[in-house]
Amino acid sequence: MSSESDAAPRAGERENAFARGATAVALGGCIALAAAMGIGRFVYTPILPFMVEGLGLSQAQAGIIASANFLGYLLGALAAAKASLPGGRRRWFLIALTISALTTAAMAIEASVPLFLLLRFASGVASAFVLVLSSALVLDRLAAAGRPGLSALHFAGVGVGIAASAVLVALLAAAGVDWRGLWLASGALALVALVAVLRLVPAEREPPPPAPRNGKARPNPRLVALIVAYGLFGFGYVITATFISTLVRLTPALQWLEPYVWLSVGLAGIPSVAVWGWIARRLGNGRAFAIACLVEGVGVALSVLGSGPAAVLFAAALLGGTIMGITALGLVHARSLSSGDPRRAMALMTAAFGLGQMIGPSFAGFAYGFAQSFTLPTLVAAGALLAAFALTMEWRRQP
Repeated sequence: MSSESDAAPRAGERENAFARGATAVALGGCIALAAAMGIGRFVYTPILPFMVEGLGLSQAQAGIIASANFLGYLLGALAAAKASLPGGRRRWFLIALTISALTTAAMAIEASVPLFLLLRFASGVASAFVLVLSSALVLDRLAAAGRPGLSALHFAGVGVGIAASAVLVALLAAAGVDWRGLWLASGALALVALVAVLRLVPAEREPPPPAPRNGKARPNPRLVALIVAYGLFGFGYVITATFISTLVRLTPALQWLEPYVWLSVGLAGIPSVAVWGWIARRLGNGRAFAIACLVEGVGVALSVLGSGPAAVLFAAALLGGTIMGITALGLVHARSLSSGDPRRAMALMTAAFGLGQMIGPSFAGFAYGFAQSFTLPTLVAAGALLAAFALTMEWRRQP
């Protein structure tokens, strides 16, 4: 009799433990993305104005350094998407998280553009591995625990990292720390995050990779349009994401806004995946993706056409509130449109995105050299996002 009465409480305890475990894993994924993406990949933006001032870097050099990071991200994402990695996904995920932190700190070693290129390239490879492998690990475990809704907490990590790095850079800069100290502190924060991730994402026996779908993939015009649009999104977001802090510093009336503009990007990014996921459930992934591209295009254009601090902060919020939403919506939509093995569609999406974001900073840097203004390249980027909207907007609900 007592054994039967004890069974229900024990089952409830197991369910509660499962729920706590799922929350911890999602939090670990959040911290991992905060370290590798929000800090390792994007902290370059708020530190860049201090590097330009301290080292005399040209905007063209700044753009090339950013492009090296995006080239690394492209190649890293394609490598991480391979079916199997020796030693398991978690090991590679943790190695990549470590490399991301170390290459971030190492940016303080020597004021050398070739070294900057090498370190930012390696950091890009590492951040891509962290994004791809942490997402696979975390989303698999959340699905197994019956808690897929916690994926929004995982993807919120990018915004959390951007916001944390914005606060860190602003506080240290106010204390007189130079660009070297900013890189060292950012790397140290990423290493602290690594320790937390080790505890929150424990080792488990990994499930076998899913079997590929049968049949040869056939060209799908909607998928082709989405891939092109995803490349345009990569080009369209990255110019503002790279140079918005520099843009504020170059405008005397807005210089006081510099500590807050990147913080606005990060804070808006924290709930963005959950918000766009809610929109997608009501309008469909294709429509939500298109609308998000349009909203981001408005924000990008507003960053150079708007006047006054409110316009710039609103532009930053629109940028941060769409980057990860578009990324998640695009990959989910591509998977739904693909026939055959979906990894091919994922690889093509990654390649298009990587190419777009690799071209953007270099184009903007060289364009600035000619006109001494970011207005033209930024408006070209906004036009690319408008084209992405036009390519993917589904005016009629698809069957």
